[in-house]
Amino acid sequence: FIAFAAAFALAAAGLWFAAPAAARPTIRQSFFNVYTAAAGSRLDNLPSHTGHCGVCHYDLNGGGARNPYGVRLGNVIGNYSNNDAGRQLAIHAIEAEDSDADGYTTFVEVTNLTYANTPTFPGLTAANVGNCVNIPTLSELTPALTPQTALDSQPPVVNVLSPDGGNSWVGGSAHAITWSATDNVGVTSVDVYWRDGASAPWTPVLLGGTNSGSVNWFVPNMPTIAARVKVVAWDARGNSGRDSSAANFAVTATPGGIAPTTLRDFELPGTQPLQVGALESSSTCTNCHGGYAPAVEPGHLFKGSMMAQAGRDPLFYACLAVADRDAPGAGDLCIRCHSMNGWMAGRSQPTDGSALGSADRDGVNCDLCHRLVDPVDAGNVSPPEDDGVLLSLLPGHTPVNYSNGQMVIDPQARRRGPYSDTVAPHQVLSSAFHRSSDFCGTCHDVSNPVFVRAGDRDYVPGPLDERAPSLLSSDVMPLERTYSEWKHSAFPAGVYAPEFVGTKPGGMASSCQACHMPDANGKGCSDPLAQTRSDLPRHDLSGGSSWMLGVVGTLYPGETDATALADGAVRSRELLGKAAALDVEVVPEGDSTRAIVTVTNRSGHKLPTGYPEGRRIWIELTAYDGFGAPVLTSGAYDASSGLLTADPLLRTYETHLGISPGLAAALGAGAGGPSFHFALNDTVYLDNRIPPAGFTNTAFAGFGGEPVDPEHEGPGPRYADGQNWDVAGYPLPASARTVKVRLLYQSTSRDYVEFLRDQNTTNTAGQELYDAWVANGRAQPVEMERDSAAFGPLAVEPGGTPDGLVLRGNPFANTLHFELTIGRAEPVRWLVFDAQGRLVASSAERRLSAGRHVFGWDGRTAAGADAGAGVFWLQVRHGDGQTGRRVVRIR
Repeated sequence: FIAFAAAFALAAAGLWFAAPAAARPTIRQSFFNVYTAAAGSRLDNLPSHTGHCGVCHYDLNGGGARNPYGVRLGNVIGNYSNNDAGRQLAIHAIEAEDSDADGYTTFVEVTNLTYANTPTFPGLTAANVGNCVNIPTLSELTPALTPQTALDSQPPVVNVLSPDGGNSWVGGSAHAITWSATDNVGVTSVDVYWRDGASAPWTPVLLGGTNSGSVNWFVPNMPTIAARVKVVAWDARGNSGRDSSAANFAVTATPGGIAPTTLRDFELPGTQPLQVGALESSSTCTNCHGGYAPAVEPGHLFKGSMMAQAGRDPLFYACLAVADRDAPGAGDLCIRCHSMNGWMAGRSQPTDGSALGSADRDGVNCDLCHRLVDPVDAGNVSPPEDDGVLLSLLPGHTPVNYSNGQMVIDPQARRRGPYSDTVAPHQVLSSAFHRSSDFCGTCHDVSNPVFVRAGDRDYVPGPLDERAPSLLSSDVMPLERTYSEWKHSAFPAGVYAPEFVGTKPGGMASSCQACHMPDANGKGCSDPLAQTRSDLPRHDLSGGSSWMLGVVGTLYPGETDATALADGAVRSRELLGKAAALDVEVVPEGDSTRAIVTVTNRSGHKLPTGYPEGRRIWIELTAYDGFGAPVLTSGAYDASSGLLTADPLLRTYETHLGISPGLAAALGAGAGGPSFHFALNDTVYLDNRIPPAGFTNTAFAGFGGEPVDPEHEGPGPRYADGQNWDVAGYPLPASARTVKVRLLYQSTSRDYVEFLRDQNTTNTAGQELYDAWVANGRAQPVEMERDSAAFGPLAVEPGGTPDGLVLRGNPFANTLHFELTIGRAEPVRWLVFDAQGRLVASSAERRLSAGRHVFGWDGRTAAGADAGAGVFWLQVRHGDGQTGRRVVRIR
């Protein structure tokens, strides 16, 4: 900041010797960010010197003496923050002044298009233009020195040269759209559009471009025989001329692919490409929102999240390559969420990601999130400005739910946040949407829109080469349902979870942000006068993929912050440690013992949740004898190879998607079954992930998220309503004396990275991911929780007990059988309570004769519902006495 202020002071004194190389483009860009209508005009580009510095400098290459406007800007700019927002404020501060004393203020010269030749240079006049250097043709400046009152009504003359009809271009291929455009004063900008039918809307290819006569176009994979191109040219007065292809041309489908999909199959509502200008780089935001308090500031925390690295994630590129090859056009859906800047700029064409550049690696950045508009706003609580944003969407592009990256972005740089009292150098709007889990649902309910629901668990291809008839999560093939899982859990009403929510009073978690952006005490920006808040949202944004943060840092050392990434990995592992509880107990079984392991989901969604492929949790159990030697192991993982041993007792929690036999036959893709071809998968073969608190089978079935477990043999569903835990039983050898248990999480398995490596036939992204996986510990599993139990020889229950109660099988899977022997006739009743002491089931009281009686409980509640797995208490009341046993139901 001091260097910039000193440089401007020297300029004002006429002692300018050289500006820092980085200063010129940032100040220049801020000028055109303020005066967007001047972008593309002579103030921005001259035919012989595009990208010049003629607004402030006599030397159009930049540096040296400044013209009167540049001198005046140098006088004031040091009073503002050294970032784009501060520079814009300085530019606004002097726009009502007439720096060059030509009778017109800067604002008039740059913005008032009622004159024939505006915008004109605010620092140049006929008296001083001779001082300009490094302009090959000085006459290019003279038409834009002082506003002229003569009106120009002559529009540019435009002629589309190619495609002008009769062409046949392949979807995904690159072609040049060419034109000629002339004007008596000069063409200031050019817009290029295309459409795929006579009644279809014109879709932008280029907006506000220079009159170069050509633009390279990656033809969208939208087959048609009625395509046309239109070019619109604008002059400084605002007159426009246009021309379109003289006749139709054809677009043919992208060749290859296993499924015959097109880009239309993956078309989604929301803001469309080129409707919003380039998003601000996150590095610009962290100038003010970082660098002062790493533990709480947004900048440091955000840079250590996978959201910030979404456009650098090598798994994204490897998965994209296979998906777009399997189903042409599918890559557009991937790019939409991982590189919104590239998608908005139109660089998702071609859909294989090959047009993405370094600027597109900024991921899910600050400017994107803080310019999002609630697309539904059912409570009508959004800022009033949002109504205009929604009305500006193209017909048919207003989302009706929160899913699949259907983002609505404010085309103006108006940032939204959770506070109504923010003071900032940029415009801020208070947005309830940014406090709501609906905000998170935008990207965390993901479906394949090609497959539509045809039954309780059946999905079939919808009408191909057109948008899905419905994009509701209840109607299309589920890929990720984190938001819906949360929405249909106990969390929206509030769950006591103080370990998640930071400084939030009361410790209640009721939104996604409560756990993934926990409250903290701190300031939101580096301004010393900024207020300290007790509810500052920590931008942790942590997920489960801690290992990938290290990979990103290795691949892009010049673009990332190693300290922030390392801190982010720590936070990710800490969050995983809070997501589950683990309990192990040892109970008698026959002439030996059994370990009972209970895993409880403490999160607000399934355990694990998110994108399912390659992601899993499992129980690792090892039993030791009295000398410390292992006598039983289940869930053994070899870190040197990345292999998880599939022993008979292994308990994993994961999802397996796949291709149904019918679809596989139609696609020629084999016999069907579980697969990693997510763009082709139409079936959920397995989903035994543990539901969250408040889960019900009916609600989860509504959005395609009900548990699916073909190996479940007990009565009722895999998880009973309300069950957010699972119980696994392990028969132990008689020599066992100690049991140690760990719950392990792995976000990227060996079979998944090998699939992405071997199935990639289009580029090297799969091999690069595999190499990074090997070089970075093979996605070493993270320990979520551990427990242990030590025990001696346990007495085995004989044929009878002093109280006359005998259990026949405990733990039990289906029905608990038990016997009671009484010495005289008396009333008998049995009751079952859950671990919290709540009555689950009971029998009617009956008077029984003396002797032995056999009973059974089928695992159902008094209402007939499955009581699920877990620990229960059996109580038998007879006469004046009663007896009880701890029983365990397993799956």
